[in-house]
Amino acid sequence: MSVSAIQSQRLFTSLAGGKRINSAADDAAGLAISEKLLAQTNGYAVGTNNAADGMNLMNVADGALSTIQDSLQRIRELAVQAGNGIYSSSDKELIQMEIDGLKQSVQDAARGTEFNTMKLLDGSMADLSLATNPSGGGLKIQMENSTLDSLGIADFNVTGKFSLDSIDNAIKAVSKARSRLGAKTNALGHTINYNENAGLNLMAANSRIRDTDYGLAVTNKNREDILSRYRIFAMKAQMNNHAGVLKLLG
Repeated sequence: MSVSAIQSQRLFTSLAGGKRINSAADDAAGLAISEKLLAQTNGYAVGTNNAADGMNLMNVADGALSTIQDSLQRIRELAVQAGNGIYSSSDKELIQMEIDGLKQSVQDAARGTEFNTMKLLDGSMADLSLATNPSGGGLKIQMENSTLDSLGIADFNVTGKFSLDSIDNAIKAVSKARSRLGAKTNALGHTINYNENAGLNLMAANSRIRDTDYGLAVTNKNREDILSRYRIFAMKAQMNNHAGVLKLLG
């Protein structure tokens, strides 16, 4: 196949498929750069999905912590009530029954909250690593142990001598955990925005390297057509001249 035929075939393929680079022979260096840009673009896209999954996980955890916090606030109210001198021992036992029910709800939330079958608040997940950038690195999220033992209220009982300090400390711990999750959620939101913007810019850069510039391709195609017609005309002229010479000689 002639060089001009190969060029014409490449032009047709480029115009038909919308890709300037369809094989390594079209632009070896451009293909290598394009593949690296494509890998980065895909990495940002996956990182964005991972960050979104991380936000969903933290929303689940925050919802459970909110439930735990509501229970702790109610326990504190009941403890303040039990501290009032007008209540008898039997009254305090009834108050403790409600407190025990609330403590059980705290324990159930801490041990039962899951995301993709993974426990979030029982202490089994100390740190969660999210791959939010193209290199596979990203953000680490500290997941709090919110069981009764960890919060220090497993033995809280108002029927005897007690202090509100343990409940106040538990409320403070859950509040801090929720604040940390909120800050990480906001950070992931910024990460998603950055990844999407970076991915679009890389995609545009890759397109300039790999995709067909239709204006230039059509210009080249027209030029190739003109040159092809000229070559045919020249060949016919040469053949006519040759035939004329042979006629004279004959």
